[in-house]
Amino acid sequence: MSKNLVIVESPAKAKTIEKILGKEFKVESSFGHIRDLVSKGMGVEIENNFKPIYEVSKEKRDVVKKLKKMAKEAETVWLASDEDREGEAIAWHLAEALDLDPKTTNRIVFHEITKTAIVRAVENPRRIDTNLVNAQQARRILDRLVGFELSPVLWKKVRRGLSAGRVQSVSVRLIVEREREIRNFETKNSFRVVAQMKNNNGDIFQAELNHRFEKEEEAMAFLETCKTADMSIVNLETKPAKRTPAPPFTTSTLQQEASRKLSFSVSQTMSVAQRLYESGMITYMRTDSVNLSQDALSAAQAEISSYYGEEYSHTRQYSNKNKGAQEAHEAIRPTSMANHAAGADRQQKRLYDLIWKRTIASQMADAKLERTTAHIEVNGAVYQFVAKGEVIQFDGFLRAYLEGTDDEEVEEKNMLPRLTLNEKLSAESITATERFTKHPPRFTEASLVKKLEELGIGRPSTYAPTISTIQKRGYVEKSDLEGELRDYQQLTLENGTIEVVTNQERTGADKGKMIPTDIGMVVNDFLVEHFDSVMDYHFTANVENEFDRIAEGNEEWVEMLNQFYGQFHAKIEDAAGAERASGERLLGQHPDSGKPIYAKVGRYGPMVQMGDADDEEKPQFASIPKDMHIDSIELNDALELFKLPRVVGEYKDKPIKAAIGRFGPYVQHEKTYASLKDDLNPLTVDLETAIQLIEEKREQQANRNIKELVDGETKIEVLNGPYGPYLKSGKRNFRIPKGTDAAAITLEEAKEIIAAAGEKKPAKKKAPKKKK
Repeated sequence: MSKNLVIVESPAKAKTIEKILGKEFKVESSFGHIRDLVSKGMGVEIENNFKPIYEVSKEKRDVVKKLKKMAKEAETVWLASDEDREGEAIAWHLAEALDLDPKTTNRIVFHEITKTAIVRAVENPRRIDTNLVNAQQARRILDRLVGFELSPVLWKKVRRGLSAGRVQSVSVRLIVEREREIRNFETKNSFRVVAQMKNNNGDIFQAELNHRFEKEEEAMAFLETCKTADMSIVNLETKPAKRTPAPPFTTSTLQQEASRKLSFSVSQTMSVAQRLYESGMITYMRTDSVNLSQDALSAAQAEISSYYGEEYSHTRQYSNKNKGAQEAHEAIRPTSMANHAAGADRQQKRLYDLIWKRTIASQMADAKLERTTAHIEVNGAVYQFVAKGEVIQFDGFLRAYLEGTDDEEVEEKNMLPRLTLNEKLSAESITATERFTKHPPRFTEASLVKKLEELGIGRPSTYAPTISTIQKRGYVEKSDLEGELRDYQQLTLENGTIEVVTNQERTGADKGKMIPTDIGMVVNDFLVEHFDSVMDYHFTANVENEFDRIAEGNEEWVEMLNQFYGQFHAKIEDAAGAERASGERLLGQHPDSGKPIYAKVGRYGPMVQMGDADDEEKPQFASIPKDMHIDSIELNDALELFKLPRVVGEYKDKPIKAAIGRFGPYVQHEKTYASLKDDLNPLTVDLETAIQLIEEKREQQANRNIKELVDGETKIEVLNGPYGPYLKSGKRNFRIPKGTDAAAITLEEAKEIIAAAGEKKPAKKKAPKKKK
């Protein structure tokens, strides 16, 4: 057995580090966290100073057993989990679970997996930082308190199976409030006037009027003036300008830029970055620091000088604006600036390329520009045309990289010819185009991260899991809005004639943006009403600052939890008396029966209800399709939904029906059910489309059966499923091992797979409710 046992978080990292450290060291992985709060009950003894009750998770028991044995045999144990609070907590849990003496157990950290960094870490071990551990414990306990006490309130007052969380609920609030802004937004139109100008040398350039007209008549009158008006440059400004590079990547800026430039989701970015880090290509990917080490600065300077030229090098040391940033850590950067490309697959190569360019650009010279602005007078008119352009005198960092933007209306780049003051110009054409104000943009995953960071909510390690959680919970989904066609007017003056044309554009289309579901909006409204402090942006940010103070040793974690819980628990008790929340909205009365019709969230999702629960006749219900919402559906829409199921037509002498069920809209023919895909609506789907969907479903079902294995009364089916082939025996399904040819499987092999799976454990019976 090796004298030294090094325990890291991931197996990929373990292999790399073991090669570096050599034969005297054995490197093993804990596969992340080994302990957490117990899964049954709250897991926190509130009356005992919030003492946490931990357990080793089932899937980690063998890992802990193996590590415990190896730790006893080793002379020295080194805990080398990640360098953030989560990593410090993992090291502490390992020390506790493996019965290690905290006074003699070495704790080492490194922000890059290189020989230099790891050897330096081994030469400078420290002990577990209890302040960092306490900060992580406080976060975990506080989040458990919120989830454990708040979720049952949601079950009683909204719907069973719901959950709430400190950061996730605030994230949903941001998305809900943005959606309401969008739905309440009133579009205004105006006419933007753009001219194609010609100078004395015959050069063509573009200029825009410094005013937008509210009415078509005003735009027309201006164009009439331009028919005979003289135009000349009355003011010409030429100013030197510069552009400065963006700082190196932090976790959030990497997530934002990878979203803009590579179309990566937040979780995808973190997964790819993790693999680059573990293979030693980049520094640690969870950081809020923009700092670079002196070694990195020197390496960047040398690489820029040799690759681009000395004039392109400009060493900068960036610093963070937020106080909580960990300046001792580094920004995300390549471990070797000399490696211009790296990565095991296309995703890794693309992300590495982004990180390399951003890091190198941050240490390059400013770009030098010349910006020109020309003011053009129209004789007889109040307003002027303005032409703007810029010329790059020295490209500097732009040679390597330009930061992306979330602005959907990026200003067009305009190259201007050489112009002179008082120069007479002529207009080749002038176009007044009707434009409409745009509602605020919906959040992308990346822009939501940016907003959370601006508000001080969450930390680098929390963004990706938070965004995944709110989507898994069904509070938020990615938009897939087709939009609708809208007419707009375009007036063009050319060759002394004004032509008016009506064009069309698509408005309201939105793909892949974050949009709240009806249940997300109902839950948000309930929480905002009854738990204003938990849902308050500043409060949530202040909690993060308190975690930082605990990590710095400036605040007691038990006292912090005490203050929070006292206020929070009082609101839990108050909410017990609140009315049920369903987002119920009265749409009106049925025109024939006079019964009230409501839109609300029910047990299986958004629905409309006709009649009241206490009426003699039971109320009627109909599900609301995905393209409608409880806060915007109209009475006529609801009346149409009550017509479902609808007979679409006949096929093979049997009716095809369209309806909305628990799992969404569908069409049905005899015993075959087929889901309505994309934007198909059960109220409008035609017979031809319905027949196609039914036949596709039948073909899919026919291909589902691979073979049947029969032995007396025993029948085992080999079937094709969405996740690959599997066995079905009775009411149970069994996964077929990878690499097994499902079509060639024998009865004996099938029996072995079933036997290996073992008996299904009987479900625990619920204790009968006590009679009051």
